[in-house]
Amino acid sequence: MPTMRPFRSVLARLLAVALLMSAACAASAQSSERVRARDLGVAPGIFPTGTHNAITDVAGVRVGQVTLREGERVRTGVTAILPHAGNAYRSRVPAALHVGNGFGKFIGATQVNELGELETPILLTCTLCVWKAADAMAAWLLEQPDMLQVQSINPVVGETNDGGLNDIRARPVTAEAVREALTGARGGPVQEGSVGAGTGTVAFGWKGGIGTSSRVLPASLGGWTVGVLVQSNFGGVLQVQGAPVGRELERFAFQEAVAAKLPDPGLADDRGDGSIILIIATDAPLGDRNLGRVASRAMMGLGRTGSSASNGSGDYALAFSTAESVRRRFGEPRRTTTELANDEMSAVFQATTEAVEEAIYNSLFMATTTHGNGQTVEAIPLDRVRAILAKYGIRPR
Repeated sequence: MPTMRPFRSVLARLLAVALLMSAACAASAQSSERVRARDLGVAPGIFPTGTHNAITDVAGVRVGQVTLREGERVRTGVTAILPHAGNAYRSRVPAALHVGNGFGKFIGATQVNELGELETPILLTCTLCVWKAADAMAAWLLEQPDMLQVQSINPVVGETNDGGLNDIRARPVTAEAVREALTGARGGPVQEGSVGAGTGTVAFGWKGGIGTSSRVLPASLGGWTVGVLVQSNFGGVLQVQGAPVGRELERFAFQEAVAAKLPDPGLADDRGDGSIILIIATDAPLGDRNLGRVASRAMMGLGRTGSSASNGSGDYALAFSTAESVRRRFGEPRRTTTELANDEMSAVFQATTEAVEEAIYNSLFMATTTHGNGQTVEAIPLDRVRAILAKYGIRPR
């Protein structure tokens, strides 16, 4: 047939174009693939990680997350951290809260600092949903075994404001979402990036989210594990292990003021506002006093990433210990504990600082570009980050 050869020629050309487009798409997908900090050669500190490099490397700690993406406007969620497999009210863990900057809501804070203990799991969510989340968790706990006579519960709920990508005024977090996060909590790997309470968050002008990391001390230093989980939604001038990534990407706080060389108060500029919640778990036997010291060290890890804890940033760190020797049984009249001495705390401080820094990087690098509520927030471009890190001598090992 006289038309067959031209048809085959056109078909071949179309097939070649399709293959080229497919290859280009695959290359693009590969270049935009989200990876954790260590895949980029970013491994802060000196101590090794646990098996999953996650807060769940602390034995017994579980994490549950529910991501809410509804229509074009809802981009939020719930992240639950359970300190152990039992009833958190009946078997309490010592805890302490450190407030780096108090521009935020942290339900349950006063009782945690007064009694030095947790009696519930920890929930993270969006700013206008903290009260709904607290109410739902209280109702869930009251239904648990051995809770029939309970008349007071101190739910612990932290938040960051995701009102850019999320219709926060709709207060979309439901009791069902909270229950699902609590009942679905598991050990093992933890989802990171634009999930759970990090679904709609922004950090350093890029998409933020949930990040986690851990450190394991050598046996000579006690062999303790420290695990961290963060909900990043803050700003500043991003640096990654000292490399000035924010400046190189030309996205950082006060950028307009610096460029225009004008007094900052006259500009509608990014001031680095936002918030971050940092949860630190450890199996080191620590009482609430030394846990307060651990929580305060989280701010050092936060500072290493380029935050200056701006006026409008709620920066909260809560630390707890899962060690049996410091566990507090409800109703017991006397308590005998075995705790780590002050002189043994330095390695735990170091591990905390390292894990906080890496968890924040993971929250950024694993986040994906998100559209919601009429806005789009891009994921930090990892191909450019790789190039910047290489420029400053940071490469995958």
